[in-house]
Amino acid sequence: MRVESGSAQERGILLESLATLLEKTTASHEGPASGNRGLTDLLPPEVCSLLNPAAIYANNEISLRDVEVYGFDYDYTLAQYADALHPEIFSTARDILVEHYKYPEGIRKYDYNPSFAIRGLHYDIQKSLLMKIDAFHYVQLGTAYRGLQPVPDEEVIALYGGTQHIPLYQMSGFYGKGPSIKQFMDIFSLPEMALLSCVVDYFLGHSLEFDQAHLYKDVTDAIRDVHVKGLMYQWIEQDMEKYILRGDETFAVLSRLVAHGKQLFLITNSPFSFVDKGMRHMVGPDWRQLFDVVIVQADKPSFFTDRRKPFRKLDEKGSLQWDRITRLEKGKIYRQGNLFDFLRLTEWRGPRVLYFGDHLYSDLADLMLRHGWRTGAIIPELEREIRIINTEQYMHSLTWQQALTGLLERMQTYQDAESRQVLAAWMKERQELRCITKALFNAQFGSIFRTFHNPTYFSRRLVRFSDLYMASLSCLLNYRVDFTFYPRRTPLQHEAPLWMDQLCTGCMKTPFLGDMAHIR
Repeated sequence: MRVESGSAQERGILLESLATLLEKTTASHEGPASGNRGLTDLLPPEVCSLLNPAAIYANNEISLRDVEVYGFDYDYTLAQYADALHPEIFSTARDILVEHYKYPEGIRKYDYNPSFAIRGLHYDIQKSLLMKIDAFHYVQLGTAYRGLQPVPDEEVIALYGGTQHIPLYQMSGFYGKGPSIKQFMDIFSLPEMALLSCVVDYFLGHSLEFDQAHLYKDVTDAIRDVHVKGLMYQWIEQDMEKYILRGDETFAVLSRLVAHGKQLFLITNSPFSFVDKGMRHMVGPDWRQLFDVVIVQADKPSFFTDRRKPFRKLDEKGSLQWDRITRLEKGKIYRQGNLFDFLRLTEWRGPRVLYFGDHLYSDLADLMLRHGWRTGAIIPELEREIRIINTEQYMHSLTWQQALTGLLERMQTYQDAESRQVLAAWMKERQELRCITKALFNAQFGSIFRTFHNPTYFSRRLVRFSDLYMASLSCLLNYRVDFTFYPRRTPLQHEAPLWMDQLCTGCMKTPFLGDMAHIR
């Protein structure tokens, strides 16, 4: 590329702007003693409190005035569980592997590490590779693990034929269940990923040969046994105060909706006895009077797609009845069934129905894509991630990354030796900052919502399958029942007011950040 005669002067202005910014950021990089200076001077005081962890965020415009019927999943939607449940699931499944599947006794030395994995990761079964994939199906380098050890970027690229791209459409189905690659989408999968990684780590560390597919199936079966045999249900029932969170808030949400004339229903995969005890704890003995329809052991997601399973009524003791179901009655309990009969019997169709769940595939995908219901995703991790985003450390790191990115794009015009040296130094610093920012969320995998700059595959599904998302159902208490949620107009790349680029290069007037809060 030919450089015009004025380019030396332009480069000088660019570097002078950088020097000014570097001077302002020096304090923030030197340590906490200077933490109130540096990049803070560039940011208005309110910048670190822009996001509210108790807010509801909209992917699609929706007016609650138009919603007449509210539906709910149970686990991690109506009932929020404490993290103390995960070590119990992990250790019990670990012991099942040793005692029933005859895995080495040495596996018992592993304990659950709550800081290892995040939701939304993919697992390549044949390669024993746990990794984070972005919205474009590329592995985020530095986030691929075999067992408990990171896999070098060069090896990851070589494993996939010289590319970071994963052909998910060939290797995994719509619900992320394989056959070659599994996506871990629900919160219960956190102990499963941890156990899978620990078992692989043991086998590799002791140079034991193993079939990757067999190991994966054994671990998932052991985790499934914890649920199928009712062990998890027993732990929760024995100490609901310990394991169930925000029960009073759940009661407040349901009571408020009923008081405003809304119809409610519950569709859950959990058994009646478990749901009944939990709802009695949170709401009281008359909890069924709040719901117009209650369906347990629904077998989602096939409940939404399989027309063959009929509804069965349960008596007060939870025993199956034999009578044919011609209507769904308030106060009664139904088992299995399918959505097509549900729609026929209730006539609850389209956008006047809003259903909440925590699993993007099992709870929300089919309802939005096939049936036109409005959907709300419960993402408990959102609260913690927003609190991190609101810290000065995160804001400083992101601000400088954005500045460097703009400088890199402009500086590549200059091809002399000095400019290339500066460019290389900036690229190295940008990569270091990206790694620091990633570690603020999780040392191994970073944020569940972003790779370094792209949305994650999890985020892509979240936007596609949910109209609203929030940290917990209690966020509804912060809004009127006729409130309209408007998604912010986030800029496309050709629309974006790249304010940090403008700030560091001085090429355009920078908008006041307070006026740009909606962009976030």
